[in-house]
Amino acid sequence: MIRSLLLAATALTFSGAAHAQGVTEVQRGAILANVDGRAPALAATAKKIWDYAEVGFQETKSSGLLQADLKKAGFTVTAGVAGMPTAFVASFKNGTGPVIAVLAEFDALPGLAQEATSARAPIAGKVAGHGCGHNIFGAASVTAAMAIKDWMVANKIQGELRVYGTPAEEGGSGKVYMVRAGLFDDVDAVLHWHPGDQNGVAVGKSQANISGKFRFHGLAAHASAAPDKGRSALDGVEVMNVAVNYLREHIPMSTRIHYIVTNGGQAPNVVPDFAESYYYVRNTDPAIVKSVMARVQKAAEGAAIATGTTVEFEATGGVYSMLASNTLAAVMQRNLTSVGGESWTPEELQWATAIQKTLPTQKPLDSVATIDPIWSGDMGGSTDVSDISWTAPTIGLGTATWVPGTPAHSWQAVAASGMSIGAKGGVVAAKTIALTAADLFLSPQTLAEAKAELVKARGPSFRYEAMLGDRKPALDYRKATGGSE
Repeated sequence: MIRSLLLAATALTFSGAAHAQGVTEVQRGAILANVDGRAPALAATAKKIWDYAEVGFQETKSSGLLQADLKKAGFTVTAGVAGMPTAFVASFKNGTGPVIAVLAEFDALPGLAQEATSARAPIAGKVAGHGCGHNIFGAASVTAAMAIKDWMVANKIQGELRVYGTPAEEGGSGKVYMVRAGLFDDVDAVLHWHPGDQNGVAVGKSQANISGKFRFHGLAAHASAAPDKGRSALDGVEVMNVAVNYLREHIPMSTRIHYIVTNGGQAPNVVPDFAESYYYVRNTDPAIVKSVMARVQKAAEGAAIATGTTVEFEATGGVYSMLASNTLAAVMQRNLTSVGGESWTPEELQWATAIQKTLPTQKPLDSVATIDPIWSGDMGGSTDVSDISWTAPTIGLGTATWVPGTPAHSWQAVAASGMSIGAKGGVVAAKTIALTAADLFLSPQTLAEAKAELVKARGPSFRYEAMLGDRKPALDYRKATGGSE
């Protein structure tokens, strides 16, 4: 209770400061009305991207649709940035001033094709679905940007607004390549959001990670007639796994190591000359992740020596942990609270009730109308937004685009992301981002405080180095497996 009161006091204090600097109630009302006017187009765009359901680095139609909307709205669009054909930066510059960025995602997940119905109904012949709601993510972010741009023009606001079209969040670490290319170096604040089953601003840490594949090579031979002539690559994988499992006792607390065997040979009576395992190492401290992964690699090298095989390692992904801005969080929380949550029609409520019966976790359906306090707990997963947060002050929120209790990467999430419930959550996100950007454009003091907070959090001597090294984007999605979620 005390924490909630303190957060409310912080929000009210900033509210007065922001309005004193020029964001009037009339302007705020105009921004909200602008987003409301664009709500049907937001829903239509989100549904088109939902229908496209393109996986990471293959989002040609989805990215092209968002780019076309931004060009029509007066943005200058640069496509194919950072070596990724579907990545883009859209800019609207109105004189000299702050640079505020909004992130837009649009990739789908393989294996989750689902009709927008309240019962399990896979779509025949379709290989992917929007189980994380990135179709709404991209559409709502672009909607917010268009509303901000209109406000800047109407009120002669100085500064630059950018939309970053970021592909392949689901396993491709798309944003990492954009950060590595220096595309965020001059940005004063980055705003983002994510679909979910509740409304709230988050400042918790995500997990930094490095993921990669260990490929062992041996000698094939008849497993019964000439086993002495063979050197089993699968033995290398298995000895490595044993070594890593003993390693777990001697690594920092809360570190996660998980793996699968992706190739163990083709037939039991053939000594396999090739085998492959796929590893993740996670911790909220990027330095610990690097250190532990180096020890995992040593375990692989030792396993190769022990089994008479060779091994090679390919880092398939890697991201930092989140350094969300508490300074920006107070601004975004105030705006989210003023916007409020969703309101469902009787038909939507009936649909949601049917979906809820299929969920393992039951939450009150009316919770979509409430706003949670700022959440500061650690996140279990990882995201490539984190790399941006070490480069520029960053803050994000989640909104209720799904039925309460819905887990991400589920068919229920796909279904809600393709209908009106999902689109309504996107409108809440667009309004919140637009109002937050307006406040920041007119509050250089807040931007300076956010920058100082970031420098202190990451250390004054910090220099960004991508966790995935100098690896180029794996534009074939089948090879772009690592670095997120």
